[in-house]
Amino acid sequence: MPALSRPRVSVIIPAYNALPELTRAVTSAMDQTLGQDRVEIIAVDDGSTDGTGEELERLARTCPALHVVHQENSGCAGVPRNTGLDQARGDFVFFLDSDDYLGPDALRRMVAMADAHGTDIVLGKIASVGGRAVPRAVFQRNQPRTDIFSSHAYLTLGPWKLFRRSLIERLRLRFPPYRNCEDKPFTAAAYLNASGISVVADYDCYYVRYRENRSNLTLTAADLAHRMDGTRLCFETVARYLEPGPRRDQIMRRHVEWELCGPLRALLPRESERDARERFFPEFRHWASTWVTDALFQQLGAPDRLLVHLLRADRFDDVLTVARNAGADERRGHLVDKGRVYWLHPFFRDHAAAVPDICFDVTDRLPVQHHLEAASWHGGVLRLAGHAYVEDVDSLDPATEIVLRKYRADRPEVRLPTTPCLSAHPLPGEGRQYEMAGFTAEIDPATADGGAPLERGLWNIYLDVRAQGVSRTVRFGNRREGGEVTRPTRRRVTTSRGPVTVVPYFTPYGNLSLDVGEVAHPLDPPCQVLRTIWRTRSTLLVGGRLTEEAVRDGGVLRLRAETGTGAVHEVPVRGEQGGSVNVFTARLPIGRLGTGCWTLTLIMEGPGEDAPRRTAIVPYFDRLAATRWLRFGCRPYYAKPVALGPARALGLEVAPIKVVTGVRRRLGG
Repeated sequence: MPALSRPRVSVIIPAYNALPELTRAVTSAMDQTLGQDRVEIIAVDDGSTDGTGEELERLARTCPALHVVHQENSGCAGVPRNTGLDQARGDFVFFLDSDDYLGPDALRRMVAMADAHGTDIVLGKIASVGGRAVPRAVFQRNQPRTDIFSSHAYLTLGPWKLFRRSLIERLRLRFPPYRNCEDKPFTAAAYLNASGISVVADYDCYYVRYRENRSNLTLTAADLAHRMDGTRLCFETVARYLEPGPRRDQIMRRHVEWELCGPLRALLPRESERDARERFFPEFRHWASTWVTDALFQQLGAPDRLLVHLLRADRFDDVLTVARNAGADERRGHLVDKGRVYWLHPFFRDHAAAVPDICFDVTDRLPVQHHLEAASWHGGVLRLAGHAYVEDVDSLDPATEIVLRKYRADRPEVRLPTTPCLSAHPLPGEGRQYEMAGFTAEIDPATADGGAPLERGLWNIYLDVRAQGVSRTVRFGNRREGGEVTRPTRRRVTTSRGPVTVVPYFTPYGNLSLDVGEVAHPLDPPCQVLRTIWRTRSTLLVGGRLTEEAVRDGGVLRLRAETGTGAVHEVPVRGEQGGSVNVFTARLPIGRLGTGCWTLTLIMEGPGEDAPRRTAIVPYFDRLAATRWLRFGCRPYYAKPVALGPARALGLEVAPIKVVTGVRRRLGG
C-alpha cells in the first residue's frame, strides 16, 4: 500500500493468547473483497505468551496490509483497541475480535452502505458459530438509514461494527480499561452522536464464537466486580448526551433491563452477603433512584418493576430474596381482577411485604395469540374468521372487536363487533378455556363508519381482544392460513358516495389492511392517451389507444371531469370509425362545465357489478393552449389547461372573463 494512500477501512484486532482462532480472524480480514489495497489491518498483541505474537508476524510477512504491534499485557480488550485507534488511518474503523471472523464480502457491503447514505455507523448481520447468542431483531431487513430511536440498533452495543473514524476522533472516543462492559459506553456514545445508522441484514458479515478453551473475557470476567464500572459509565454516557424526557427514557430502559436488573438478579446472589450488601447494593440502589424515572418505571416488565421498587425503598433483604427465587417465581400463575392481570408473586398483596399492585401488573405484557383462518368477499362485504385470545386469560364472555385505523390520518378509529364461536383449531393451554376464542366478523366498506362509507385511504386492521374485562389491541393477519382462503381479491363496492374499489392486502410485515379507492394499489391503466386537441373552441377531443387487456375484458370506457367540490360530468368514449378496435376518442363539451378547476380521468368499468374499475390520467401536453368561447351566445368564458400534481395530470381552469378588467388591461389602465 503506498505510504500516502488512505485505506477505506482500518480493521483493529486486539489479541491475547488467541490461538488457534486468531489465524481465521486475521485471514478473514486479509481476504476481503474490498481489496488489500483499501484495507489496513492493525493487530495488537497484548502481551501474549502462547505464540500469538509469532503467528501475527508470520501472517504479516504474507500481507503488506497487516501491521503488528506488540505491547505489555493490559488485562483487557479496550487498551489494545485504543492502540489500534491511535495508528488507524482509514476512513472507517472496524473492530474484529481475535476469536471471531468476517464474511468475505462484509467490508465492501458495509462501506458501500455508508457511502451511499452518508451514515456514521453500519451494523453488519451477526451470525453465530457454536451457539453463541446473537442479536436478531435489528437484522430483520436492510435499513439504509435509521437511528437508535426508530430501530433495534441500540440493543447491540458490541463494538463489531463499521464506525466512521471522523466521528470517533471528533468525540475523542477511546475504550475505558475495564475487563468487562468496556465496549458498551464506547458504542453508546458513538450511537448517540451518529448522523445516521445503516443495517446490512441480507449478508452474514460477522461470525461470533466462543474460544475452544472458553477463555473469552465475557466468560472469565463476568462477575459483578468487573461489570460495575462499565455499567456506571453507560448510564452517565446516556445522561451526558440526552436531555431528560421520553427519548432518554427509551435509551435508559435498555441499560436498566440489561445492565441493572439482569445482573442484579443473576449475579448478586453469588456474592458474599457482605459484598452484596455493602459493595454492590448501594450502587444498584443509586442507579434505580437516579436513572429510572416514573415514566420509565411504567415501561418495565413486572419482575424489573418489583426489583426497582425494592431498590428505591432500600430493602436489601427483600431484593436478595427476590433475586434468589427469580427462576421459580417467574413460572407462577396470574390473577384476573377487575380487568387487570397480576403476577402471583409471593409478595403480591402480602400485607407484610407492602408492595403496590403496579409492581405485579402484567396486563399489557401478556402475549396475544391470534390467527386469520379465512377472508373472503360475500357480495360487497368482507368476511373474516379466526381466533384470538390473551394468554392466561380464559375466553369467558369474549367481546373481541375489529378496529380499523386510517393510515396517517388524525381521525377516530372505526370499531366493528365480532361474533364469538368455537375455534376451528384445537388451541393449547392445559387447564385454560380458550374454546370460545374463535370469531367471525364482517367489514362492509359501504356502511362500516357508523353507517357511512369508509373514507378513501389505507386502513390498517387491528383486533381488540377482550375477555373477562381484559383488553389487548394487536395488529392482525401476520399469522394466517396459507393459500387462497386468506387472499381475497379487489372488489368494486357500491356506496352512498358512488362506487369504490376496495383492495385487501398484506403489508410488508404480513398484516392485513384495506386500500379503499386504490390509493396504493391501482390496476394497470386501461389505455394510453396520445393527444388532446380543441375540436371547436368549446369542445376538447381526447384520443388514445386501449391496452390489449382492456379490449379483451370488454369494459366500458368513459371520460370523467370532476372538481374538488364533487361536481362530475362524464361523456362516453367511442371507437374511431374505420380504425382499429383499440383506438378511441372522446369529445368533452367544456361549455357545459361550471366555474372551477376540473380534473380529467379516463375510467373503465369491467363487465359485472363487482368488477374492479381501472383508471388512467389524461396527461397535460404543453402544446394545448387556452381557449375562449361565448356561453349562451353572449357571456365570454375561458378554459386554461394546467398540470396537476407530480403526474402532471390535465386540469382545466374554467371561469368567466371579466370584460371590464380585460378592457382596462388593453388600455394600460
